[in-house]
Amino acid sequence: MGVRRDLKRAQQRTDLATRTRTEIIRDERGVVREVRAAPLAPRATTGSTADIPFTNAAQAPDTVVLRRKQHGAWQPVTAAAFAREVTAVAKGLIAAGLEPGGRIAVMSRTRYEWTVLDFAIWAAGGQTVPVYATSSAEQVEWIIRDSGTRFVITETAENATTVRAGTAGHPQPPRIWQLDTDGLDDLTALGQDVPDEEVTKRRTALTPDTPATVCYTSGTTGRPKGCVLTHANLHAEAANTVELLHPMFRDLTGQTASTLLFLPLAHILGRALQIACLMARIEIGHCPSIKPDDLRPAFKEFRPTFLVGVPYLFEKIHDTGRATAEKLGRGASFDRAHRIAVRFGEAYLARFLDKGKGPGPGLYAAWALYDLLVYRRVRKELGGRMRYAISGGSPLDRDLNLFFYAAGIIVYEGYGLTETTAAATIVPPLGPRPGTVGLPVPGTAVRIADDDEVLVKGGIVFGSYLDNPAATDAVLTDGWFATGDLGALDEDGYLTITGRKKDIIVTSGGKNVSPAVLEDRLRSRPPVGQCLVVGDNRPFVAAIVTLDPEAVAHWLAVRKLPADTPMSEIVRDPRMRADVQKAVDHANQAVSRAESIRAFTLVEGEFTEDNGLLTPSMKVKRQAAMAAYAQEIEALYASGR
Repeated sequence: MGVRRDLKRAQQRTDLATRTRTEIIRDERGVVREVRAAPLAPRATTGSTADIPFTNAAQAPDTVVLRRKQHGAWQPVTAAAFAREVTAVAKGLIAAGLEPGGRIAVMSRTRYEWTVLDFAIWAAGGQTVPVYATSSAEQVEWIIRDSGTRFVITETAENATTVRAGTAGHPQPPRIWQLDTDGLDDLTALGQDVPDEEVTKRRTALTPDTPATVCYTSGTTGRPKGCVLTHANLHAEAANTVELLHPMFRDLTGQTASTLLFLPLAHILGRALQIACLMARIEIGHCPSIKPDDLRPAFKEFRPTFLVGVPYLFEKIHDTGRATAEKLGRGASFDRAHRIAVRFGEAYLARFLDKGKGPGPGLYAAWALYDLLVYRRVRKELGGRMRYAISGGSPLDRDLNLFFYAAGIIVYEGYGLTETTAAATIVPPLGPRPGTVGLPVPGTAVRIADDDEVLVKGGIVFGSYLDNPAATDAVLTDGWFATGDLGALDEDGYLTITGRKKDIIVTSGGKNVSPAVLEDRLRSRPPVGQCLVVGDNRPFVAAIVTLDPEAVAHWLAVRKLPADTPMSEIVRDPRMRADVQKAVDHANQAVSRAESIRAFTLVEGEFTEDNGLLTPSMKVKRQAAMAAYAQEIEALYASGR
């Protein structure tokens, strides 16, 4: 197995093994309260991220840095060609009236042109304001007005209509270009008379402390805030993660590192990945969808060596494998393959970490059998070359992490927020620890406050919310950013996230319950779609559960029930309730009986952006969901269980 071979090589590479240097600080009781990771990359003192394409073009002009899907094939884009395109678009933005420090909004799904625009905006001296392609007119109106944006580049006519509707009442509605109608060609033509020297002048005037982007938070608890990130923030994140991870991706595997970028570029994690890859000259391809059915053929065509995703993706890959096995009458065999994978992963990692003997002959034989029957099919679905993945956004189920490990893919978990320029922690390459989100990114410190809130400090931490000093002062103290998340550090400084501070439920019996732990585990098991754990000032914990449409379709097919069976019947079907109860039981394994889900109700419909129950980054708007299902929640407690 490639992963095991890589780990064996890693044990022999002391230079890699000692790259992550941490300092652990304990309180008077000996409890770990803070961990600091030494930087691997020096702090930027000159220049900006805008320089990356031009540095690449000067040092390695013929190196392929991106691949662009055109005419059904992935076409290479060299460093020199990319820099020329960035320059041409930057000239167009200057000709259109972009002033140094001016802001341009980009409302588009993930695609090659987004990358060109990001660097062109910076090269022209501007600041990028990302907007989710799914944003409503009201959301767009707020972002455009709050940021003072004068120009917007949209992907589609529908996006452009949304912008016009949202900004119709503005004194000066923004000028709009549309990618689907040759918007970049229009900008290139507009800038033909602008000399290249003007772009160079504006780009070289930027410093590390110049604001690079204003990213709006997801807005789960109110209006989104504009998080101002500087070029220094972006550099600290990208340079340190490259130095931490790239040697593993490159030196140990012998592969040319490449990744398929499908995370929304309106989210800081996708942007940070993009910058890091271009900095390291790692080949990038783009896919506009995060849906597994769209990603599977893209993986097989592009064949990335690593990816960065969210738990939803890994859950769907696993669920699809099980659904396929069930259709073939081999559901029980897949379940056994899953159990073997978890046992094998635990045993092998224990030996690697000098905490156990490793798998015995019987377990090795069972793993080899299911590698032939199941695990290799998982690798094939991901393109066949993938050895590593990074998961962020929410906790990944530990057993699922071990399943992928046994299938030959190490999934490193990370944790971060917009305010920390994406990852604040990540599991280091030579220290896998499923169930944790790792150690601080090099150059970063993590502290656990007296109330267990996670605090972060370092070059990745933002400096302010746009024009909102009160909100800034509420979360920044002496450079420490109060994340709002609850967590704990283990003896080696690894961070585990235990919940969200504002979401803590206090039952009428006085028990504090973190709903995130239960919700994350519940969502990881089909047929659950989304869920909401409740119980504040109530006698016990309960849950509102929606069903995943794909899982429902599969459930009906396996039972030879009509595909058009009304959802009102499905949510009342005892067999469906029994299947959801299994997911509830899995969630309850992570908590004490007093914290466990004692009752649940299945509801029709879904939590979506359109109905206002999900943010664009797939986080549940708790207050909105509780209001929407107020009657169902009351009914859960009416029986007085």
